[in-house]
Amino acid sequence: MIQQQLRQLLPEREVDPSAALALLGSSAAAVVVWKWLGKRQIQKKMEEARRTRDEGVKKMAKAVQQFREQVPSVQTDAILSLSLPELTERLREGSLSPRTVLYTYLEKALEVTQQTNCLRHFIPECEEQLQEIQRQKEKGLLYGIPVSIKDHISHKGHLSTCGLVQCLDTLAQEDSVLVKVLKSQGAIPFAMTNVPQTLFNYDCSNPIFGQTLNPLNHQKSPGGSSGGEGALIAGGGSILGIGSDVGGSIRLPSSFCGLCGLKPTAKRLSLSGVSGSVIPWVLGPMARDVDSLALCMKALLCQEMFQLDPTVPPIPFNEEVYSSSARLRVGYYDTDDYFPLPPCTRRAVRETREALQAAGHQLVPFSPPRIHYVMTELFLKTFFADGGRAWLDMFTGGIVDPSLKSQVNSCKIPRLGKKLLALILKPLVSPWPRAQSGGLRLSKALRCLKALWY
Repeated sequence: MIQQQLRQLLPEREVDPSAALALLGSSAAAVVVWKWLGKRQIQKKMEEARRTRDEGVKKMAKAVQQFREQVPSVQTDAILSLSLPELTERLREGSLSPRTVLYTYLEKALEVTQQTNCLRHFIPECEEQLQEIQRQKEKGLLYGIPVSIKDHISHKGHLSTCGLVQCLDTLAQEDSVLVKVLKSQGAIPFAMTNVPQTLFNYDCSNPIFGQTLNPLNHQKSPGGSSGGEGALIAGGGSILGIGSDVGGSIRLPSSFCGLCGLKPTAKRLSLSGVSGSVIPWVLGPMARDVDSLALCMKALLCQEMFQLDPTVPPIPFNEEVYSSSARLRVGYYDTDDYFPLPPCTRRAVRETREALQAAGHQLVPFSPPRIHYVMTELFLKTFFADGGRAWLDMFTGGIVDPSLKSQVNSCKIPRLGKKLLALILKPLVSPWPRAQSGGLRLSKALRCLKALWY
C-alpha cells in the first residue's frame, strides 16, 4: 500500500546508463585529480625545504670564503687535530680565537656534507652567538666550541623535521633547554644534522633531505638515528655533537663511524624543546674520545639546566669518581641468547675484557635474565600496544621513505590479518639461535658512566 502511494507521488524514471557512467567516471577523475594535487603540494613543500637548505649552504660557503680572504694564514689541520679538552684550553687562554675555530669547522663541515649529505641545515645565527660569547662575563666550560645538534633538538627560528613533511610548516619559537645551556656555557651551535624519517630507523634517510653516507666508506650507512651527527663528526666537520637515543640511536652511529657516544640515564638531560617519535628520547653527546664526552656532561649538568627544567635531577657530574684510579668491578656478557652475535662483536667484547683486566679491573661474566620475556612481553608488546597506530599517524600528509615501507606496510595489516599470519608462521619460524660461544681509555669510559649518578 505504502509502495503504491510512493510510486504515485514519485513517478518512476529510467536511469540513463550513459549518465551513470559519466557520473562514475567524473567522480573517479575527481579523486585522481585530488590525489595528484595533494602529492604535488607535498612535492612543493619538499622542494622548498631543499631549496632553503641549499641556499643556506651557499651563504655559509660565501661567509667562509670571506673569512679565508681576511685571514689566509689559518692552520686548519692543526686546529682540526686538537681534542676537545685541548681546544677548550687553547680558546680559554686566547692562543686561538673563537672566530677562527668556528670558521675552520664551518669550512670542514661544508666539505664533509658535500661528500656525505650529513647536514640538514646550517645555523646562520652562529655568527650572532660568536659575538654574544665575547660579551659574557665568564668563559663557560665550552667557550668558543662549535657544536652540531640533531635535527629534532629545537633551535629558535629553525625547523625540527624528523624527516616528515608535516613538520615543514612550523619554526621553533625558542631554543630547547639543552641549546640554551650550551650557549650559556659558551658553545656555538652551528649546524643541524640529518636523520631518518620519524627517527625510527638504524639507517639515515628521509624523502626530504635524502640519504646520509658513512664518511669512512660511502657504500655503507652511518647508522641511525643520529646518523647525520655520526657522519659529520667522523668526517672531521664537528668536534662535538648532541644526539639522542632510545634503542641505539647514539650508540649505533658511534659504532658505525668509529666514535664515542654516551646514552645517559633517562631524564639526566632535559628533553624540553625536543620533538620526536612516539617514545621519549634520551639526549647525549657524541665525540671522538671519552674525555670529550665527560667534558660535555660536566658543562651540561649545571645549575642553569636544573633551573630551566625542574624535572632534571639536580645532580652535577662527579669529577672525583671520574678521575679516580680505584679498581672497578665490571660485569660483562658476550651473548644475550636472543640476537645472533656476529664474530666482530664477540671479538670486541673479548678485547675490551682483556684490556680492562690488564688495567687491573675485575671482570665478572653474567647472563641477562629473562631476556626473551623482556623483549617479547615488555618491549615489543608495549611499543606496539596500539598496533603501530601512533607511529603510522606521523606519516599523515607525507611520503614514506623507501627504507621504511616494509615496516609501515606491516603495521597497516589489519589486526585479524596479523593474528592469522602469526598462527600460520609460528610453526615455521624457529627461535633465534644461540650465538656461538666461543685500558685506560675503557676505564675512563666506565668512570664517566658511574660519575653521572654517584
